[in-house]
Amino acid sequence: MVSSSTPPIITHEEEELIAPALQAPLLPVAIRNRMAVTHDRQKSYADRHHKPLKFQVGDKVLLKVSPWKGVIRFGKRGKLNTRYIGPFEILKRIGPVAYQLNLPDEFDRVHNVFHVSNFIKCLSDETLVI
Repeated sequence: MVSSSTPPIITHEEEELIAPALQAPLLPVAIRNRMAVTHDRQKSYADRHHKPLKFQVGDKVLLKVSPWKGVIRFGKRGKLNTRYIGPFEILKRIGPVAYQLNLPDEFDRVHNVFHVSNFIKCLSDETLVI
């Protein structure tokens, strides 16, 4: 709906700056400080839900299979495809978040160093395997 009346004029009382030249260089510092405070607050919220993953040499882990890589195991696709394969033994810790796995010969074309986010701990009991 179009109205022919003029909109009300909103006036703001402007505060007069004593020295605007002195305030301009301080503005980026204030913005950086507020961004640092916001970053720290968001980091503290995220850290509440984060659990660091630590594995020892000799632990058994399951390796996450990426659906984007097009890996098809057992002839299944999509929802029915396996999410994790293994268990594989950890041979060596490469860095703070990377581990080398003992992969079987069928994975000879796959690099054997993976990020810790691709693992879940294998909780199966080896004595029960037939």
